[in-house]
Amino acid sequence: MNLFNLRRSPPSLDDLAVDDHLPSKGDNLSSECLMPSVDRPKQIFVRGQGSWLWDSDQRAYLDFTQGGGANSLGHSPSALVNALAAQARLLINPGFGLHNRGMLNLAQRLCASTGSDQAYLLNSGSEACEAAIKLARKWGQRHRGGASRIIVANNGCHGRSLATISASDSASLINRFEPQLPGFSHVPFNDLAALHAAVDARTVAIMLEPIQSEAGVIPATVQYLKGVERLCRELGILLILDEVQTGVGRCGTLLAEQSYGVQADIVVLGKGLGGGVPLAALLARGKACCFDVGELTGTHHGNALMTAAGLAVLDSVQDKAFLEHVGETGQHLHEGLARLAHRYGHGEIRGQGLLWGLTLSDDSADAVVKAALYEGLLINAPQPDCLRFTPALTVSKANIDEMLLRLARAFSRVRTAQLQCRKGIAV
Repeated sequence: MNLFNLRRSPPSLDDLAVDDHLPSKGDNLSSECLMPSVDRPKQIFVRGQGSWLWDSDQRAYLDFTQGGGANSLGHSPSALVNALAAQARLLINPGFGLHNRGMLNLAQRLCASTGSDQAYLLNSGSEACEAAIKLARKWGQRHRGGASRIIVANNGCHGRSLATISASDSASLINRFEPQLPGFSHVPFNDLAALHAAVDARTVAIMLEPIQSEAGVIPATVQYLKGVERLCRELGILLILDEVQTGVGRCGTLLAEQSYGVQADIVVLGKGLGGGVPLAALLARGKACCFDVGELTGTHHGNALMTAAGLAVLDSVQDKAFLEHVGETGQHLHEGLARLAHRYGHGEIRGQGLLWGLTLSDDSADAVVKAALYEGLLINAPQPDCLRFTPALTVSKANIDEMLLRLARAFSRVRTAQLQCRKGIAV
């Protein structure tokens, strides 16, 4: 007998002893009929309130992902629940070809509050980014001799439709859906000289995220974004800002562009605008307003139920005290993460408002996410060495302090597993 064959397999952080909970024995639901999408934990979540979620076994989890930042007011906030219930009793979807009050009110509110001239309401950020691409190319046909090329940044992410994948730079998706849509040029982020060098007669627009969230929460510098705006004005091309992740108060102002002191020709909103329901918006200013009848349609675009949600979110976010709260709690979260990073030897903290990324000292982000789940904490890892925090904009300092305690326990759990791995002890 070969005793070497009886050895346990080498330990790995993938085998963290976090006792990943199974769904309740009384819950017979299975994911077998779902097409593959993302790796989800086994828990089945059944209710939420504010910053908390409960699974089918009634275990509570502190949620610092909030649907990737979509739940801007937290889980099931009364303002949103009441608005949806009241609207559902009256009218849900009269049809795309008819006006409804919510559609008109929300478009007017968005334009007035952002200094935009026109707004169009859609279902998702990806869809809104694709509409922005269409709008820029339509403008290029009308005003720039048919120019259609759009300059985008390396490591950017603008969605998962075929067009927005082509506009993005996600290594995990490259070459999966070839041929990709042509007409996009990628340049380094925060490099104004490289961007300027990429502009030619075929260029119609520059499309950027103020903060690259999926890349690991990497903010544009003020000098860079102001330089991009100036370059677009001088060269007569459009500036598109993708604020799907950063808009609707996430960065402490209604739009992140306001904190940078710039103004784009086209702005894309999503995620937090609906407070958790599918809602996005395309905003256009001045010369960029060039869509004609029949060029934008969608069965659920601007329906009465979703726009009621958007109006409820704006009612909250446009309150001055609300944005002051985002600023205060965002600073509290930043300071707490900085203390933890120092204690455990991790890297820098990047972000603004209530959008923060913590760079780790190694590629253990997925292991930390698993350990945090065991501790009753939901966080996200956009990169192997980065954790991302997008809590509800209504999060309390007490919730933040509790999150930091649970995150510290997760860090300790991962560190213990790493030491055991180095010693060759199976975990």
